[in-house]
Amino acid sequence: METAIASLHRPISRRSLAVAAFSTIVEWYDFTLYLYFATVLARLFYGDTGEALSFTLGSFALAYLMRPLGAVVFGHVGDRHGRRAMLLWSVALMTAAMLATALLPTAASIGAAAGWLLFLLRCVMGFSVGGEYSGVVAYLLEGAAPGRRGLIASLASAASEVGALLAVGVSALTVALTSEAQLADWGWRIPFLVGALLAGSVWIARSSMEESPEFIRQVAAGTVPDSPWRHSLAHHKLGIFRAFSISALGSITYYVGITYVPAFLTTAGRLSEGDSLWLGTAAAVAVILVTPLTGLLSDRIGRKPVLIGVGIASALLPATLFSWMAGAGPGAALAGALVLACVAGAMSAVGAVATAEQFAGEGRVSGLAIGATGATAIFGGITPWLAQRLIDRTGEASTPGVMIALVALAVLPVFATLRETAPRLRR
Repeated sequence: METAIASLHRPISRRSLAVAAFSTIVEWYDFTLYLYFATVLARLFYGDTGEALSFTLGSFALAYLMRPLGAVVFGHVGDRHGRRAMLLWSVALMTAAMLATALLPTAASIGAAAGWLLFLLRCVMGFSVGGEYSGVVAYLLEGAAPGRRGLIASLASAASEVGALLAVGVSALTVALTSEAQLADWGWRIPFLVGALLAGSVWIARSSMEESPEFIRQVAAGTVPDSPWRHSLAHHKLGIFRAFSISALGSITYYVGITYVPAFLTTAGRLSEGDSLWLGTAAAVAVILVTPLTGLLSDRIGRKPVLIGVGIASALLPATLFSWMAGAGPGAALAGALVLACVAGAMSAVGAVATAEQFAGEGRVSGLAIGATGATAIFGGITPWLAQRLIDRTGEASTPGVMIALVALAVLPVFATLRETAPRLRR
């Protein structure tokens, strides 16, 4: 019987792995699209007032807090009913939310209710996205060959940046091909319709995915937990703490070291808004290139040394780079931003597989939801805002880098005490 159960734990098809890895495009397409169209949405849904943009960005930030709740709910689905069901349900909800956004009436038609409806749909989107990261990473880890788990799991991070680039391209094309009046009338709906079609196509692709061999093993062994989140809290406390620590550094290096940098350079007077868009594009390309290389490296030498190396880089480089970029020309600012992007991309790559490997198969998705997604909510969503507030108060350009360094110094002792989880190198 044990031999029969063990035989079920085998790598799944390359097609299913590819569908899972590259379906994260949808999440970051929506994330980037909303921020890119924030000024347009502000006028259409909150009126032409000075506070309209604040309402639009505030809606985004508040909806972001729905991610941990979504992660816990979908984590229960993934651990109780299968990874495949979790990924199908989450993308179905994303498809509905994006389509509804594209069809929303604006404030000119229904008044203040338009803004509330947009906020509600952002909450639905944040809730559904909450299940994406933990579900995809768990599926990739469980379906990949043991010696390629780092590389395969890192592809989810690379695909996310492809989604961001796609959003920039579709948005730029829409703006270029429509007049200002057309954009306000109907043009803004096009990128959201494209997103709905993209999400719908992902649902169709996911419907033919194989179930995770790990979940099949649990069903055959009768070890599927009745209450996954209780199981995780009871049996994976240390894993949750470690996943939180890894994801804390991964989140702050990404959200402060990449997504906040264009705004930082714009407010510092080093780049125009147009140049900042190109810088964001260059940073995305850097992440796409560095993530699979880092994932492969973690397969070769182990998760622990890569985590420690990236942690040391995060402690030493960002504060200096932010100070340097604030006083540098465009070329030097771009170079600094690319270094920060590489550090963040490397952390995302090794963090994906390292967090998932902190848990046994039973309760893995719920453990990831509590640990990794919880850290993202704290060290991701609010840190760009906090960085700007601290700069405004202190005038110190190095502040964002100091924030990253403090988190790195806090988690490095955790990294140093981790056991190696790469299958071929496990002690």
